Amino acid sequence: MNTSRRTVLAAGAAGLAATTVLGAGTAQAAPRRSPSKKHFGTLADGTAVDVWTVSNGGTRLQVLSWGGVVHALDVPDRHGCSTNIALGFDNLADYVAKSPYFGGLIGRYGNRMAAGRFTLDGHTYQLPLNDGANSLHGGTKGFDKQMWRVEGFTRGSDTGLVLTRVSPDGEMGYPGTLKVRVTYTLTARGAWRIDYEATTDRPTVVNLTSHTYFNLSGEGSGSVYDHTLELAAGRYTPVDAGLIPTGELARVAGTPFDFRRAKPIGRDIREGDEQLVRAKGFDHNWVLDKGISASPDYALTLADPASGRVMRMYTTEPGLQFYSGNFLDGTLVGTSGHTYRQGDALCLEAQHFPDSPNHPSFPSTVLRPGTTYRTSTVHAFSTR
Repeated sequence: MNTSRRTVLAAGAAGLAATTVLGAGTAQAAPRRSPSKKHFGTLADGTAVDVWTVSNGGTRLQVLSWGGVVHALDVPDRHGCSTNIALGFDNLADYVAKSPYFGGLIGRYGNRMAAGRFTLDGHTYQLPLNDGANSLHGGTKGFDKQMWRVEGFTRGSDTGLVLTRVSPDGEMGYPGTLKVRVTYTLTARGAWRIDYEATTDRPTVVNLTSHTYFNLSGEGSGSVYDHTLELAAGRYTPVDAGLIPTGELARVAGTPFDFRRAKPIGRDIREGDEQLVRAKGFDHNWVLDKGISASPDYALTLADPASGRVMRMYTTEPGLQFYSGNFLDGTLVGTSGHTYRQGDALCLEAQHFPDSPNHPSFPSTVLRPGTTYRTSTVHAFSTR
């Protein structure tokens, strides 16, 4: 059996367990429901924002037409009780004014760009600075703060949403008119798949990702430090004081960054390692052992002992940004009315490396006319 086929089967098998309700006297998965939408709020310019709902295989996904934001993600625990495991707000105004990228569809360039500047084909482009001296997640008005056209679909045993938008030449300083298509799919086995596509009419750089904040115990339930994480990565990219990669691909062996065997997230997070001090925890890119793959391949397993929920991720991307919610400071009130504090969630962003255009040794993020940017990431849910 070839590697790609084995990967697809593994993702499906992992997702299958999410359809089984353990200890509740029934093993019937929640039925598939056609995508639906309702009004969520109105922007200051009068634009109406919808929230779309998709359900399949025991998983329910809610997405806003503003920012492609993952508003909620409900999956069952070991007893079959479903809970929202994604942080967010219960109103549009807070998303617009306060959100630290909760659930955002990130672009054109996920993560940081040093000094908000990169050079491509001899021309230097300047981006807005919105993270100290650097540019973060596409600038002051990235894709997570734009309106998307959303259409629902049902295809075979799958159902989901297709989000599209056209990013004009020069938006946030990036060259080229970029046509973007992102598909959120829920499979019959409850897995959530994201497929990204983009084309351009001028050479540009692209690095799309999802910025969902996960807490497998449930949104607003407290710290994720007891969650265990396994990362299939023997190296990571250390950062400078501005959280920009230094260019080194450092080995994780013997450091707090070694998650090759599953361990609690909080076990080493208070260590005096200089990298942890700079980021106030984990906020780094791991170099996945598999590299770039043609189809989604294994990247990580996140597990919550309390609820029994398990999330395995498979991706085509070469990198994984693990952010341990270090800057949640108790000032944000979430969907359930609870405040979010440091370590109350984590982000697992499948991506190319931060600041890649300024590091020739990193995998390239350049997209040229006549080619199509394609990446995919699968979140497969199960229980223990």
